[in-house]
Amino acid sequence: MSSEENDNRAGRKKPNPKALIPILVFLILYLGTGIYFEYIHPQKGQMGFYIMSVVVAFGLALIVAFLQNPSLSFDEKIHICAKGIGDDNITIMLFIFLMAGAFSGIAQEAGGVESTANMLLNIIPGRFAIPGLFVIACLISMAMGTSVGTITVLVPIAASVASTAGFNLPLCVGTVVGGSMFGDNLSFISDTTIAATKTQGVAMKDKFRANIRIALPAALITLGILFGIALTGGPAKLGDYPFNIGLAIPYFAVLIMALLGTNVFVVLGVGIILFLMMGGLCGSLTFASAFTSMGTGTSGMFETMIVTILVASISALMEEYGGFEAILGFIRKFSHTRRGGMLGIAFLTALMDIATANNTVAIVVAAPIAKTVSEEYQIPPKKTASLLDTVSCIFQGIIPYGAQLLIAAKLSGVASVSIIPWLFYPLLLLIFVLLSIVFDGKFTKAKDLSDK
Repeated sequence: MSSEENDNRAGRKKPNPKALIPILVFLILYLGTGIYFEYIHPQKGQMGFYIMSVVVAFGLALIVAFLQNPSLSFDEKIHICAKGIGDDNITIMLFIFLMAGAFSGIAQEAGGVESTANMLLNIIPGRFAIPGLFVIACLISMAMGTSVGTITVLVPIAASVASTAGFNLPLCVGTVVGGSMFGDNLSFISDTTIAATKTQGVAMKDKFRANIRIALPAALITLGILFGIALTGGPAKLGDYPFNIGLAIPYFAVLIMALLGTNVFVVLGVGIILFLMMGGLCGSLTFASAFTSMGTGTSGMFETMIVTILVASISALMEEYGGFEAILGFIRKFSHTRRGGMLGIAFLTALMDIATANNTVAIVVAAPIAKTVSEEYQIPPKKTASLLDTVSCIFQGIIPYGAQLLIAAKLSGVASVSIIPWLFYPLLLLIFVLLSIVFDGKFTKAKDLSDK
């Protein structure tokens, strides 16, 4: 049976590599301007990869997508975009982004993250400050759902630990960054988890179970390494950090509910109510400041939501034009096993993160293609969601021009590239991801490939 006949029998689109041009346009615009303004002509006080708005770059890519395939009318293309945007999982994802923004805004205004971090800092012994910082970063980022927020709070403390205990400063900063990426990857309320699970149509608890089997061994080995390093240095003077246990309660409640598999809307709703109550009781929130901060938080999610809408539109058009089938054809050419499909998803996600320097955007771009690959290669959706989230967080945590390392470098006064050798957790996580692929689905053939 010929390849074309098999495609027709399976109801596939005809492969068309030209349909992928919109993504190429986006990469040239966003990656090109990022490299130029970060390394060739840097702008004072600005991060090069954030000068070109990701919304503008995707908007221009969407225009290119509309200019392609003249056999379809403008109204037909609008209808294709509308179906992509109107997907149930996309709609749920947008609503969760809004609630996550409101939660993040009120938590920050109430001072919840500082109280939680300070409470934990007062518990750990000075001798084990470095492994303690790693554990705290893991817990805080899981509760907050953001690696950047965790890094902003803990890196100045890491710098203090380095100076008082005589440790290498990039080591202490890298420890915080690694722990922050652990939580970003596993948190039920992080942008990456929301994007990975909703685009693949899986429950967050199922993705968490798939993730923890990879992330926990890497974290435990990292912790062992850090304990070994801690024993070679002196004790750090952590001091007494003020905290209010009432403001830490909402974070721990959110973390426990999430781990129990509670619906994410319930988790975020309860978290917002708890911060309203505890912030009012502790005097850190007023009626006005609470609702203003929730509005600010939701506004902060608008760019992510617009990107989701634009990418859903571009992806729908690329799929209609045969772009996804072209990618599948490339993967089929090199592998006929589920393992090959998973490597393809991992490589695509890594490439998107390296190009966009934003792990949430990388997932949103790679997810539609990953879902098609997942169906073709019989990869469980929870595994696909896990790969999208984990691989994007790995590379986001190690690229020197990503927000995480740039902010960590700015706060600590070291070069972002000097932190990379001390990123034990992301590098170990990459090893465990590859091992999970090698030993998963080794002999499973992709459906329909045996007919070719």
